[in-house]
Order: sequence, then C-alpha cells, then structure tokens
Amino acid sequence: MPAVRLREITGRHDLRLSVMKRLAPDLLSVLPCSVRPVDETSRTREVVRVYIDSAEQRDWPRLGDLLTEDMVYEMPQTRERIRGRSAFIQFNREYPGDWHLRVRRIVADGRHAAAWIDARVGTEHQDACVWFELSDDGLITRVVDYWPESYDPPSGREHLVERW
Repeated sequence: MPAVRLREITGRHDLRLSVMKRLAPDLLSVLPCSVRPVDETSRTREVVRVYIDSAEQRDWPRLGDLLTEDMVYEMPQTRERIRGRSAFIQFNREYPGDWHLRVRRIVADGRHAAAWIDARVGTEHQDACVWFELSDDGLITRVVDYWPESYDPPSGREHLVERW
C-alpha cells in the first residue's frame, strides 16, 4: 500500500519504516520481536483501532479499505468462516440489532494484534477477543473473533459463511 494511501486511512505514516523496508527488506523478517521497529507495531495497532472505529461508525468503505480482497474472517464458537472483503462487509452490514463496539485494549507486535472489545447489543454486553493478521502492506488479511461461549449461529447468513 502506498504511503499516501496508508496516511489517508489511518492518518499516520512513518517514513523511517518505509526507508528501512526499501533498504533492508529481509532485515524485518529476521529481527526478534523485541528489536523490530516500533513503527510496524504502531501501524498495526492503529489499523486495528481504525477497523473497530469504522465498524462502530458503520463506515463500510473505510472498513473495506483496511482489508485485503481475499481476507478471511473466522468465528470459532460457531465454526463459521467468511472469505473475501465484500462478503465480510455484507455480513457486517446485515448483522442484526443495534450493536456497538468499544476498544478496551489493543496489543500489537509487528503485523499481529489482539483487541479486547466491549460489544453491546441493546442492553446485552459481552467481551470479545479478536485476533488480527496484517499483510506486508499493512492491510488486514485475517480476523479471528472469539466470544466467551459457543453457540449456534443465527439463521439468515448461510449464504455468506461456510461451517466447519
């Protein structure tokens, strides 16, 4: 993703990471996480924050800009998987209820992050833990959404998911 586009989406970009990637691209993959540039971790944290904010605001174009075309979204409790950006956006657009998300904490390391989210539908509250993987370009390639209890999925979304 070009630096200009990343800045448009997240509002931030660090030139040092771009220069490092250009001058020593192999170095980033072999550095232990304790000495990886903070910039990659900061970028990942910001992408996850914008992801959650975009979903909360129902800003589907902005959310879509953060995802790879072939991203994968998984919900282990219902054993459902959604493949592709457009199906994922449609799934969220069609999700029932007046749901809201609030970040409690985001922890990131390199191109991986976990978010602890306060999810509410009406007066019902649940905590969720969501895992993210990002591409070299800083786009989200995989999201795994963990909820506290296993449950059968609601009907009406069979056309978007595969069960495993």
